[in-house]
Amino acid sequence: MNLLPAEPVVSSAWRQRLDRLRDSTRSSPPTDLAAVVRDELRIDLTARYAGITIPHPFGKGSGQLSHTVRQVEADVEAGVAFVVLKTVIAEDSAGRRSMGEWATDVKQMKVERVSSASGREGWTVTWKGRGWSGVLAEYLDFYSAAQLAANERDVPIIPSVKYHLPDPDESVSIDEYRYTTRELLRVWDKVGCGGDMVVEKDLSPTLAGDERAGDRKTVLAWIELVPRLVDLVAPERVRLGIKLMNALFDDRFQLEMIRAARSAKPPPAFLVVFNRLFDPDRGIAFGGWDLSDRNLRVLDRAAREFDGLPPLSATGNICSGRMMLEYARRGCENGQIHTFFQLPMSEYTATGGSRSARALHTLMLHPTEGIAVWLRHLRESGELGERDGVTHFLDVSRHATPR
Repeated sequence: MNLLPAEPVVSSAWRQRLDRLRDSTRSSPPTDLAAVVRDELRIDLTARYAGITIPHPFGKGSGQLSHTVRQVEADVEAGVAFVVLKTVIAEDSAGRRSMGEWATDVKQMKVERVSSASGREGWTVTWKGRGWSGVLAEYLDFYSAAQLAANERDVPIIPSVKYHLPDPDESVSIDEYRYTTRELLRVWDKVGCGGDMVVEKDLSPTLAGDERAGDRKTVLAWIELVPRLVDLVAPERVRLGIKLMNALFDDRFQLEMIRAARSAKPPPAFLVVFNRLFDPDRGIAFGGWDLSDRNLRVLDRAAREFDGLPPLSATGNICSGRMMLEYARRGCENGQIHTFFQLPMSEYTATGGSRSARALHTLMLHPTEGIAVWLRHLRESGELGERDGVTHFLDVSRHATPR
């Protein structure tokens, strides 16, 4: 699929409406900015995550920006559509962790510019951390408090888990799956969420550089194994998403991972595509344009190769509404963001509000990179229709990937 053009083309009258809305909200972006966009610009940003309707497609991905209750509270107040919590390392009933080396206490992150192979300059976050450094009991308290903080505004709060991934000659620790999943479910039921609990299984970018991920068959076996074990220990209680990594193999293997997920029994409820690239020489994961270029390229190939895909959650260089639409045009129903919530304040269109609120304001209302202006471009160019006089974000992903 061709990329969007260099500049959006919209009528001068509509652009004036966009400018007025951006100027009137920049000093204090409202929590319900997506609703304001619908009312003022006739653009419906309603999206979906794991089958859940959300007000717009911009959520926070798992990481160092989602490991405290204060962070969750600030995101809920800002209007972030959903929050995936930092990844916890699964434990068995005796407190043992097969993936314990992924529990690290590294807090320092460095936001910096990064140049891509194509010469474009983007943003990345340099950080050598991995998963939640504490024990499961502490994470359960955090998960409970985060859910309670989000209940009033009905913002989905999603635990991310690194379950045991066995070597070919190693038995899987089923008790880690059983104990961790059931303890998370206990919290889920206690805070009164109801229905299926949504969980993400993290195939982290640092795993790509680990020797256990050096065998293709092993990685594919993991992808088929995890949904089966989660369903075994908590049948019909968990809506599982698998966050696929960018492996240190070619694009073809990215497609093989999607194929393995589609053939799993039961298949995951959704896929997160795809985690950051990994630099084995520096021992760090990174993002920027190289990441989104690869992700979009693979999704284009997946659309041609597979007859339908699972629901997709995008991640990777979503530093603009334009990029969110590029992913949506390839079937993604939402986007998980980390880096863009950490940029210098001068990069945002808003002048007031929290960092998350300013980021959302920019993602929606930037004059040339915001999602509103690009949805209007698609409407005026004839690529996207409207219903009842309203342009709908979800129509983009619906048309990209027939269900």
